[in-house]
Amino acid sequence: MSLTIGVTGGIASGKSTVARAFAALGIPWVDADDIAREVVEPGEPALAAIAERYGARVLDDAGGLNRRALREIVFAAPEERRWLESQTHPRIRERLEACLADMAAGPAPYHLLVSPLLLESGQATLVDRILVVDVPEAEQVQRTANRDGVDETQARAIIAAQLDRRARLARADDIIDNSGNEAALTRQVEALDRRYRRLAEARR
Repeated sequence: MSLTIGVTGGIASGKSTVARAFAALGIPWVDADDIAREVVEPGEPALAAIAERYGARVLDDAGGLNRRALREIVFAAPEERRWLESQTHPRIRERLEACLADMAAGPAPYHLLVSPLLLESGQATLVDRILVVDVPEAEQVQRTANRDGVDETQARAIIAAQLDRRARLARADDIIDNSGNEAALTRQVEALDRRYRRLAEARR
């Protein structure tokens, strides 16, 4: 049976970069963020519920989700974030389970579930091991502000809404330090790939 590795980390820690490094070694992956975007596309029930609750201010001119407007609402009010998660998380999980089943039936010895909310959302029950991609918080803030066009205060609010870094690391079976250069990251991924292939072989 194919091994499922859960890859998580705080915002802007480099989870997708790590996943692409594994993909270069022939390992398939699904990104919960991609699925999260799918479930709020026009025509999806979750988007209809969001629009009903918040009105046109969370929609763009084409009728799609205005992510920045919604983010400002939910990160300012924890109860609104919980409501949003109640609409999206069950739908995300259902699609993730289908993707994982497809990958498990394939030829790869293991596959990845990449999710920023792996530990917070209960998705950890879908995986065999947890790999945490870690960077210092100051670096997270800078990367988030640069990537998403938000100020430092909002970047810190996004980070604060996620699981505490120490708590995340405490749940890790494996850790990648992504504060170095690309070569350092590649070495860590290659070492883990060898380990995961051995573990997958032992399960056969």
